[in-house]
Amino acid sequence: MSATTSTAAEIEPLVIHFSPVLKKMSEQEFYEFCRLNPDLSLELTSEGDLIIMPPTGGKSGLRNAILITRLTTWALEDKSGRAFDSSTIFTLPNGAKRSPDFAWVSNERWDALTEDEQERFPPLCPDFVVGLRSRTDTLKNLRQKMEEYMANGAQLGWLIDPQERRVSVYRPGTGVEGLDDPHTVSGEPLLRGMELELQEIWD
Repeated sequence: MSATTSTAAEIEPLVIHFSPVLKKMSEQEFYEFCRLNPDLSLELTSEGDLIIMPPTGGKSGLRNAILITRLTTWALEDKSGRAFDSSTIFTLPNGAKRSPDFAWVSNERWDALTEDEQERFPPLCPDFVVGLRSRTDTLKNLRQKMEEYMANGAQLGWLIDPQERRVSVYRPGTGVEGLDDPHTVSGEPLLRGMELELQEIWD
């Protein structure tokens, strides 16, 4: 199966359009909506559409746990930035509210936020983002998200596709670099000394 071929298992997220019937949710309204619906994985587009993400299965949860553990361990040892898991929502410069599967923000940018901004949905695009494809994800949606992160200031992005054993590396101002069945992927030069082994994720 090619990387562009859909499977029967792929599920489009549920998108609820508000405009022009209702006004766009404010920052506070979306924050309260998320608090009222803690069991839902929610995002908001720059146009104000509410996105309800489908749940993931056991294998995807296992892969995501491995990914977060490995990258967070690096971040704690490196100490140049902060690591965030997939439940963290960031408010991008274009107004969208997104939650990457993993994110990293430099200390300088994180410390520039107020305590209230850190507590809620941090108003910035992470420096580094990772998207990990599950069997219910469409590549089209994941690629659009990665492109949005890059357009809003991300310096490095990985789209990891265990189904195709492929990693797409995104950097600003350059084309997407495709790695077929790589053993490792490097975060250099942005993430000093960070290298992710992929065999655990492929398996």
